[in-house]
Amino acid sequence: MIVKTVLNMAREKLGLNTICTHVGEIKDEQFKGAVSPIFLSTSYEFMNVDVKRYPRYFNTPNQEYLSKKIAALENAESAMIFGSGMAAISTTLLAFLKAGDHIILQKDIYGGTRNLVEAQFHRYNIEYSFTDGLSIDDFEACIKPNTKIIYIETPSNPLLKLVDLKAIANLAKAKEFLSVIDNTFATPIIQKPIDFGIDIVIHSATKYFSGHSDICAGAVATSQGHIDTICNLAKSLGGSLSDFTVWMLERSMKTLGIRVKAQQRNAKKLAKYLDVHDAVSNVYYPGLKSHPDYELAKKQMKGFGAILSFDLTKGIDAELFLQALQLIKPSMSLAGIESTMILPAVSSHALLTPQEREAQGISDSLIRFSVGIEDKKDIIKDIEQALTKVSLKVIIN
Repeated sequence: MIVKTVLNMAREKLGLNTICTHVGEIKDEQFKGAVSPIFLSTSYEFMNVDVKRYPRYFNTPNQEYLSKKIAALENAESAMIFGSGMAAISTTLLAFLKAGDHIILQKDIYGGTRNLVEAQFHRYNIEYSFTDGLSIDDFEACIKPNTKIIYIETPSNPLLKLVDLKAIANLAKAKEFLSVIDNTFATPIIQKPIDFGIDIVIHSATKYFSGHSDICAGAVATSQGHIDTICNLAKSLGGSLSDFTVWMLERSMKTLGIRVKAQQRNAKKLAKYLDVHDAVSNVYYPGLKSHPDYELAKKQMKGFGAILSFDLTKGIDAELFLQALQLIKPSMSLAGIESTMILPAVSSHALLTPQEREAQGISDSLIRFSVGIEDKKDIIKDIEQALTKVSLKVIIN
C-alpha cells in the first residue's frame, strides 16, 4: 500500500516541531522517497473503495493528510484546507448561518472579513452586530435571541488587540452558540484556541503556514461533526486547493515552528527598539508591557507573535518611508520569512470607509510590520537609512 500515515504514536505526545515535520506526511512505500508523493489525479476509482475521492470533495490523498497535520497542531479532531483564507471564512460562516440568524463580530477584524459581512450578508437575510469594544461585556451587549455565532480575531489585524479566549468560549457555551476565531496572526505555535474552549479555528494559510509568500490557501480546524457540516457546503461552493499547492503547503509547514519562533524573537526586539525611537509615536505589540493586553497575552499566548504596528511621528511621510526601504519589502501580504511593511489603510482595510477605519483606530499613516528572519541589526539599519532619507527630504522641501 503506497498511502499510509507516517506515525502511529499518539499526537499529543509529540513536540510541535515533530508534528510539523511528520504528522500528515504520506509515506511512499513503493519508492521509499523521503517526502510525501504528490497525487495529481482528478479521477479516482469509485467501486469497491471506502472513500470516493475527488478534488472538490476535499479528500484527495494530499488534501486529506495535510489536514491531519493542521488538526494535530490545533489539538482539533479534524481539519480542512481551502483555496484561500476568505474561502475558509465564508464557507464556515455560511455553513452555520441561515436566513434570520444573527452573528456577533468583534469590532477589530480583518477588512476582508468585515467586507464579506457588510456587503453580502444582507443578501441572505443574516443579521450581524459589531462590538463597540473587546471586553466580554461588549460581546454580551450584542446578544440577541437569534444569535448563532461569536466571531473573533486575536491578535487583531492590524492593531494587535487581544480578546479573552476563555471568556468568549464560556459565554458561547452558556448561550449555546458557536465561537469562531481567526488564529492567523498567532498560529498554533503561539496560541491554541481550542484548548481554551473555542469551537472553530480558521487560518489564512497564505500567511505563516506557507511562510514563503508563494501559496494562497486557507484552513479550518474543529470537531469532526463541524467539519462534516462545513464540508457539505464546501463541496457546492468549490473552494478547494490543487494538490500541487497542497504538497507545497505541507513542505512549508515542516518548518512552521522554527520560522515562527525566529520571527517572534526578532519582533520582540524590534518592538522595543521602535518603542523608544524619536521618529515613532506609537507601537502596537502585545509583548510590550505598555500594551493594554500584555497580561492577557502572557496568559493565553506562548510568546507575543511576529507582527507589530507603529505610527511615525507627525511630519514623517509614511509612504515616502516605505519607498525608501531597501531590505524590508513594502508588500501586500505578511508572515513570510522576509520582513515586510504595509499601510493597512490602502491594503488589508482599503475596502472600509475612512470613517470605519478611524473608528477602528487605523490612521492613514499606520504601518503594519511583519517581521522576518533576517538579522536584527540589518533590519534596524534599513529602518534607520529610510528614516534618514525621508527626514532629509522634509528638510530640503
